[in-house]
Amino acid sequence: MDTFRRLFIVAALAGLISGGFITVVHQVSTSRIILAAEVFENAAEPAAESATAGAAVSEATEGHDHSAHDHGAAAWAPEDGAERILYTAMADVLIGIAYALLLVAAYRIWGGQMNWRSGLYWGFAGFVAIVLSPNLGLPPEVPGTEAAPLLDRQVWWAATAILTAGGLALIFFGKRSLLAVLGLVLIILPHAYGAPQPAEYASVAPEALEHRFIVAATITGLLFWAALGASTGYFYRRFLKDAAA
Repeated sequence: MDTFRRLFIVAALAGLISGGFITVVHQVSTSRIILAAEVFENAAEPAAESATAGAAVSEATEGHDHSAHDHGAAAWAPEDGAERILYTAMADVLIGIAYALLLVAAYRIWGGQMNWRSGLYWGFAGFVAIVLSPNLGLPPEVPGTEAAPLLDRQVWWAATAILTAGGLALIFFGKRSLLAVLGLVLIILPHAYGAPQPAEYASVAPEALEHRFIVAATITGLLFWAALGASTGYFYRRFLKDAAA
């Protein structure tokens, strides 16, 4: 029980530090691009609503019944400014703690000596598995972009992250060449299968803005995992000096 408590403390501290750090990075990178893309999305909404209203009137004249609940209420979103930053910070910290728990569990299973430098290497591996590999098939999207069904994308993303993590483990910890080859196959497999794509690509934001967002999101992911790996490695050594088998 004491070991579990220490592992959780390590994950909480690392998650707070990396989550808080990446919240600041978000405010000067991806958040600005998202706000710019939302301007185009909001500008395109009146035209879409007019078309929908026209279709509703046409169907009503043909005898179709439309209740108010058929159109649904607008989805809730935090207000721009302090409220939005607060929710972003909360999400970043919670995600940081969750991923930190996975990292410290992996450290414990591995059983080797840890410090901030070795944690940094693990962080880079996490970046490849969680950010880089999935982004090759499903690049980050700005608001107003047509996408494939959410469930299909979630399943592909999860499968890609798991297979990539497993492949990296086989490559770096496998004792035989055959295991390294199998690991490479696991990493390639989801991309050979292909990520789910929309029937027709469409985006209201300029292409240059989309490219900026992909680059900014990828760099932000790299910084997040570097901070998370280094901080978990540091605190792991500080609180669990006897962790090595």
